[in-house]
Amino acid sequence: MRVLLLMILAVFSLSVSAQTITATGNVKDATGDPIIGASIVEKGNTSNGTITNLDGDFSLKVPANATLIVSYIGMKTQEIAIKGKNKIDVTLSDDTKALDEVVVIGYGTAKRKDITGSVATVSSEVLSAVPVASATEALQGKMAGVQITTTEGSPDAEMKIRVRGGGSITGDNTPLFIVDGFPVESISDIPASDIEDMTVLKDASSTAIYGSRGANGVILVTTKSGKEGKLSVSYNTYYSWKKMAKTLETLSATDYVKWQREYALLRGNESKFTSLFGNWQDADLYENAPTNDWQDQVFGRTGNTFNHSLTISGGSDKTKFNMGYAHMNDKAIMLGSSFRRDNLSLKLNHKVNDKVSLDFSMRYANTTVNGAGANESKSEVSSADSRMKNVMIYPMFNFPDLSDSYDPDFQLTNPITSVYDTDRKQNRQTFNMNGSFSWEIFKNFKFKTEFGLDWYYNTDKKYYGPSTYNARTNSSDTEGVHPMAYFADTQRKTFRNTNTVNYNFKDIIKNKDHNLNVLVGEETINKKSSLNDDRLSFFPVSFTASQAWALSSQGTPYSVDKYTNADDNLLSYFGRVNYDFQSKYLISGTFRADGSSKFSKGNRWGYFPSAAVAWRISSEKFMEKTQNWLDDLKIRFSYGKLGNQSTSDVYTYLEEIYTGGTLNYTLDGTSKLQYAYPSDPKTSYLTWETIATWNIGLDMSFLDSRLNFTGDYFIRDTEGMLGKSIVLPSVFGAKEPKENCADLRTKGWELSLGWNDSFALMGKRFNYTVLATLGDNLTEITKYNNSEKKLTDYYEGMKLGEIWGYRVDGLFASDEEAAEYTSKINQDFVNARILSDKVEPYYRAGDLKFRDLDGDNIISKGDDTAYDAGDREIIGNETPRYMYSFRLGADWNGIDLGIFFQGVGKRDWYPNYLSTGFWGPYSRAFTSFIPENFMDQCWSEENPGGYFPRFRGYQTFKDSQLGVNNDRYLQDASYIRLKNLTVGYTLPVLKKVFTKLRVYFTGENLWYWSPMKKYTKYIDPEAAGGNDNTGMAYNYSRNFSVGVDITF
Repeated sequence: MRVLLLMILAVFSLSVSAQTITATGNVKDATGDPIIGASIVEKGNTSNGTITNLDGDFSLKVPANATLIVSYIGMKTQEIAIKGKNKIDVTLSDDTKALDEVVVIGYGTAKRKDITGSVATVSSEVLSAVPVASATEALQGKMAGVQITTTEGSPDAEMKIRVRGGGSITGDNTPLFIVDGFPVESISDIPASDIEDMTVLKDASSTAIYGSRGANGVILVTTKSGKEGKLSVSYNTYYSWKKMAKTLETLSATDYVKWQREYALLRGNESKFTSLFGNWQDADLYENAPTNDWQDQVFGRTGNTFNHSLTISGGSDKTKFNMGYAHMNDKAIMLGSSFRRDNLSLKLNHKVNDKVSLDFSMRYANTTVNGAGANESKSEVSSADSRMKNVMIYPMFNFPDLSDSYDPDFQLTNPITSVYDTDRKQNRQTFNMNGSFSWEIFKNFKFKTEFGLDWYYNTDKKYYGPSTYNARTNSSDTEGVHPMAYFADTQRKTFRNTNTVNYNFKDIIKNKDHNLNVLVGEETINKKSSLNDDRLSFFPVSFTASQAWALSSQGTPYSVDKYTNADDNLLSYFGRVNYDFQSKYLISGTFRADGSSKFSKGNRWGYFPSAAVAWRISSEKFMEKTQNWLDDLKIRFSYGKLGNQSTSDVYTYLEEIYTGGTLNYTLDGTSKLQYAYPSDPKTSYLTWETIATWNIGLDMSFLDSRLNFTGDYFIRDTEGMLGKSIVLPSVFGAKEPKENCADLRTKGWELSLGWNDSFALMGKRFNYTVLATLGDNLTEITKYNNSEKKLTDYYEGMKLGEIWGYRVDGLFASDEEAAEYTSKINQDFVNARILSDKVEPYYRAGDLKFRDLDGDNIISKGDDTAYDAGDREIIGNETPRYMYSFRLGADWNGIDLGIFFQGVGKRDWYPNYLSTGFWGPYSRAFTSFIPENFMDQCWSEENPGGYFPRFRGYQTFKDSQLGVNNDRYLQDASYIRLKNLTVGYTLPVLKKVFTKLRVYFTGENLWYWSPMKKYTKYIDPEAAGGNDNTGMAYNYSRNFSVGVDITF
């Protein structure tokens, strides 16, 4: 009977367990508000799930003995056993504890609370909140100590990333980019929609695991992976339109003609005016004369951008996948300028069993850039072909004798012709593939091997039409000037293999108070690169850019170069040990040995150790009374040594012999003699730059992690930078060799303060986040071979960015004052242009009054050394200081708001002599780029309080009163900018169709303020200092976007 009863009970139990019920319920937060879109999934069967509706209700068919997993972003996940119940109500609490967040670090992960170095992370929610073109843009302003700048507004503008200012004056300061464990050259081709999070490693203890490649900081990018559960489809699209952020209101035609006559009278050359504009008596004819607004014709069109991305992800507990496509098409504001990019990505994760897993990822980007931008790059033939310069200086009138192309008499090029005659087309393709095999050989002992390939291919076509300096110089004959075309193909392939072993000793120690983890690894990186550079001249005169590129056989070879570079190889061994006691006392140590083929055999290896300790004070017994308001208080200290191999190309230590030299002599009457010659002296013992960094940091978290603070102070010493060695006598006939003989020191600090909270507003939760960052650093040269401290080079004690200049005691109020002062103080050295006019008296009212600092009655630059700088002293510094950002985010009842400010608290800039946007006609007298209030700013008898001196053209040129740095015209380039404003609304749509449907509106570059605005509203303070210090760049645009974000 007992056996029979047991059998009946077993059958009954099986019938109950097999019974399917419909579980219904409601999910709400701690205040009682319903949670919309909470995930309800059957444990062990992730394909069976649902989400809550607008009222927080759900319904799901499950076995009677099932367990439900209830989760929502930002809240603690709960597991609810049904136990036969049909009705289940769940209350989720906020998960504000960020200390257990897992952060990606070098070759692994760690809990945020256990980090001993300076590390900052940005999540996908923050990155995707604003529509941006790339991962680089998405990072801007998100972290203290990470500076992202661009000096122009073209769609493919280079965005420089500097972590703590960079650490070298001779090497590359670009940080190391790691995407899903693989080093890549750039992250600008990765769309923000692909990114899960980005982590920046800033101090040596964090970056030392990457050895020589981590000297300038490391940026780790983790792309999105598939998640267990039902298929998820996300689609985001936005359309934006843009215009020039700033246009300059220039003089009217009548005022321009009036101004040109006054200038001619000042120079005593009215005949020049008459030859161009006619008789002054007929000046009224210009009142309705047609003019050309060149800035509008070249930069004034309305640009637009279309961007959309599609992501499909999902998977089971065994296999997860994520694949995406992104497309961007950008018609820029500049004539002939556009940008197009297509991205494909795939990521697979497969768990073979409890011990073995396989991972694979692939990314492909195809980018096409049309147009050459605003300025000729420094590597080009001549800045004379600068498109921006021609916009600035070309007259607003079509003078009868002025050529529509290049005018040799005026040395001017029509701005429209300049755009088409310097056309350019680039196509860039990148392909990255990475795979890994992980095996837990025995408990807590894990082996991982990774293989990766990174392929980069870039084609660059340039056209130089008949108006360009390049064509006029190198491609002209009796028929005229012929176009030229350049074709450059660059290819790079990088192969990587990494093998690591990781072991956690907890089963050996068998004491929960102690935690010890060890990582050891080996890595091999091989890079192959090649360049084909073909330059052709003497195309038919009528050929356009497209014709020259398509019919290259019609040109004559000007130069043909094929380069296959030697392999760049790096072999590394590394290890890391992490230990903590009760998560209270934390110790971390890393070591890496790098062997590089860039250096000679005896100097090939570099050894880079680091150590860090941290003390979680909040875990001490004497802090128990603070636990109700203090979540975490941790102090960190680290020291590490890194290397930088980017100071040298492959095999630069080898002596070379160049062939192909030609003499204007002949032995046979026909052939010129040829000769070979050695390279400049080389230093055979070139080796790594070494960078040692000390860092002390403080992490604090209060009020259930609602208030968070992080602060760091660091000292970074860079030693062994490449610099010139001892100066060789001129009779030696060669330059001095470079060697590792220069040092510098950077000191800086960073602060980050954030607050996030929520409260009930009209029965709905109002969530908000405030984040502010502030950072500063300054660099000093501590060793350099310049014993005389010549100001034309670096010298010991020099602060990077310092500006030497003269002091000015205002403007002469009268001719008498000018005559009296200059009779005692000779300032001819800084007034070469005034003296060249040969119009006496040379010095008059309205000229600059230079201060005689050294008391020798002569204004001069002395010996041009720091010991004897004449009447100059340090008047400013162009290094950006006190870089800050402020971010506000909020959401309520489906409405979200994001506001982002950024700025620089201190920076000085002295305009270059060709900075027409600042100097106007003081630079080039015949420019049309003259502000309408220009005369109000010039000194005159009627305007004695004018900012600029009495007018004379070309006063910014060499050794002229405006062409020498002085404190009167030194500009305060600090600024604050409203970088972004976003407003969105998540529609309460049918949750059976959409998980999310959000529409949003975004404005970029909406407003800025700077002291520079008082004197120039055209040059952006962020661009000041760029483009050879002119600030004359491709205009920043003001963008407005409308977008939709949908998840199915």
